[in-house]
Amino acid sequence: MMDLWDVIVGPFTEFAFMRRALVATLALAVSAAPMGVFLTLRRMSLLGDALSHAVLPGVAVAFMLFGLSLPAMALGGVVAGLVVAAVAGVVSRATPLKEDASLAAMYLVALAVGVMLISRQGSQLDLLHILFGSALGVDAKGLLLVAGVASVSVIALAALYRGLVLEAFDPVFLAATAGRSWLRRGWIWQQIFLMLVVVNLVAGFQTLGTLMAVGLMMLPAVSARLWHDNLSAQLVNASLQAAMAGTAGLLLSYHLDTPSGPTIIGCAGVLYAVSLLISPSGWLPQVLKRPHRVG
Repeated sequence: MMDLWDVIVGPFTEFAFMRRALVATLALAVSAAPMGVFLTLRRMSLLGDALSHAVLPGVAVAFMLFGLSLPAMALGGVVAGLVVAAVAGVVSRATPLKEDASLAAMYLVALAVGVMLISRQGSQLDLLHILFGSALGVDAKGLLLVAGVASVSVIALAALYRGLVLEAFDPVFLAATAGRSWLRRGWIWQQIFLMLVVVNLVAGFQTLGTLMAVGLMMLPAVSARLWHDNLSAQLVNASLQAAMAGTAGLLLSYHLDTPSGPTIIGCAGVLYAVSLLISPSGWLPQVLKRPHRVG
């Protein structure tokens, strides 16, 4: 029993960097996973992946100007993500292309440009750090950034919850009941929501990297839909699964000496696989519900 305690709790009690990584990961679990639930609700799951790549040029430009300065790279990432989302929306309205198609084209270009800029200015280690993150390297500034974004996101989500749900399920009813005229426009709610998604992705890039940050947002959210039909239950389930994956991923990363970001996302993938198998909407319950043929 003592050995198991040392394996699970020991790293967090012994090392400050493990405690900082745990707090940062749990904060992301509380704020990012609910964003993923709303993305799946809006049938915009791939948008999170596109935006996570779209922040890279802004991060790269800030890295070239200020080095590995977390506030500068975070600001650059937010600006780049919002610009790409806005331009994709303009392109979809001005051309026959749908928004998902324009986003797919733009995020591929953004990813290529970002990698080129970072490779030209920095080392291979800098590129890997930005792309895949390092939860075990979170410092005090990074922890404050993640905690601040998580706090603002949770408060904003609570304040905007009714409007976001109505805009997703019944935009006509929202337009008829919203008190102020500007609140009746669905695109305003969508832009506010996309802003929250972008800042959560930027907050996660130091711990999980720009390529992996979307994993903690989407995998628990998709998995939660297999367990519950109720939206509030999905939000809680997604956050709990993200917290479990983050904690398990940090421990495995520490004991097995593997990259923390991919290990955390791998644990989220395991929870998703378990959900596919045994959740109420999963494979095994569906098989047991099928009527057996007699004779």
